[in-house]
Amino acid sequence: MNPERSGRVDALAAAESAGVGENAAAGLHASRVEYDAEVRLHNEILRRSYDIRSHDHVLDIGCGAGQSTRDAARLATAGSVLGVDVSAIMIERARRLTEAAGLHNITFERADAQIHDFGSERFDDVISRFGTMFFADPIAAFTNVGRAMQHKGRLVMMVWRDHHLNEWSMSIQRAISDSAGTTAGSVRTPDPFSLADPSTTAGVLEATGFGDATFIDVHEPVYYGPDVDAALEWVSGFSCVKVVLQALDSVSTARTREQLRQMLAAHASNDGVWLDSRAWIVSALRR
Repeated sequence: MNPERSGRVDALAAAESAGVGENAAAGLHASRVEYDAEVRLHNEILRRSYDIRSHDHVLDIGCGAGQSTRDAARLATAGSVLGVDVSAIMIERARRLTEAAGLHNITFERADAQIHDFGSERFDDVISRFGTMFFADPIAAFTNVGRAMQHKGRLVMMVWRDHHLNEWSMSIQRAISDSAGTTAGSVRTPDPFSLADPSTTAGVLEATGFGDATFIDVHEPVYYGPDVDAALEWVSGFSCVKVVLQALDSVSTARTREQLRQMLAAHASNDGVWLDSRAWIVSALRR
């Protein structure tokens, strides 16, 4: 699974870090743009949680195509917003979309927030939409991010809750396992649920200079496309699915795709294919 979709779990970022080829990266690029549609209900709730003031300076971690960055820029009208992502493809896409939107208080950089030197006490707010669960070393990463924040600066991030609470994850795993057997269980991919446990996450934040952590439950469905065919193509790009399919022979691949198709068909309605999900909005203050 990978960051922006697995996590459904996909994210171009994870795919590129895992070394996917140029053509595969281009395919994920198209999907990543659609990721804004997948989590649009989540995005609306997260946007209302930012509490960004007009003169604030904001950092957006894992910005992707920049939707959350642009949301922040429309609030920080007299301030500035920096969006960072590990994907050069997505940064370029974010720049084009932002130019088209006529927003001039945004910059984008290809950077890994875990290690990038942002400077000291630069940001009033740090935001992230499903971008922090894939930190390889959360302690080092949040320490680095905290160093770039003002005293009492605010961190607001959305992360997935436990796997068993997310119908999309359970259903995909079940479909793959039913068809591919033990292959699905042996797949090693980035963990979209690494910050799902409030005690663990609060402990990480406390250890890295953050306090007053709060967790708000978000219970909204994710959107996988207007019909089953579109949803199948979307899900087939998830890292957890792609790795399994690549390991199978042609007969097993066809069987697995059919199993996924049947699962998605069971969630299809007149307004598209939707699966239930649960997430946290985690907020904390820089001490």
